[in-house]
Formats: sequence, structure tokens, C-alpha cells
Amino acid sequence: MKLKKGDKVVVIAGKDRGTAGTIVRAFPKWNRVVIDGVNVVKKNRRATAKNRKGQIVEKPMPIHASNVMLADPKGGKPTRVRIERKEGVRVRVAVKSGQEIK
Repeated sequence: MKLKKGDKVVVIAGKDRGTAGTIVRAFPKWNRVVIDGVNVVKKNRRATAKNRKGQIVEKPMPIHASNVMLADPKGGKPTRVRIERKEGVRVRVAVKSGQEIK
């Protein structure tokens, strides 16, 4: 998986198609990512004896990594990612613009 926490991505498939956001959490083992404000579901939270009220909470759920693409650092549009070696270090490069992804 070529996506990391903190990357700017664009959703390319599903109900939130076209939405851009930042990866909050990545699950490489399951090939899924959680993006802020994307795939939000409402969960009913039960009231407990200590101070917590019962309420409806909105929570972003994981989305498959194949449904998102990295946003190009230059234009912000979706782009593929290429891995290159510069001075013996792996570097991610945007295919569209050729810019290095930090």
C-alpha cells in the first residue's frame, strides 16, 4: 500500500466519490484507510451510569485503499504513485507531475 497517515487523497469510487480529505489512520494489513469526513456513519451510543449521555455520534469508517488516489501536490487532482530511489532512499513520486510526495 503506497498510502500513509497524513496524505491528501481524493475518493474515486463509492458514495463519497470526488471528496478530498486527509488520511487519519491506515490499516495496511487489510488495505484500508480512514479519511476525515468520508464514509461517515451514525452510531447510537448508550448512556452509562457515569456522566455519559446517550447520543448519536458520527464516526468515519474505513474505506478500501483501491477507492482512493493520492492528490497531486501540484494540482490537487488524483494521481498514481511511483516509487523511485534517490541516494539509496525510497521516495514516492506523483506520476502526473513528477513531484516528490512528502
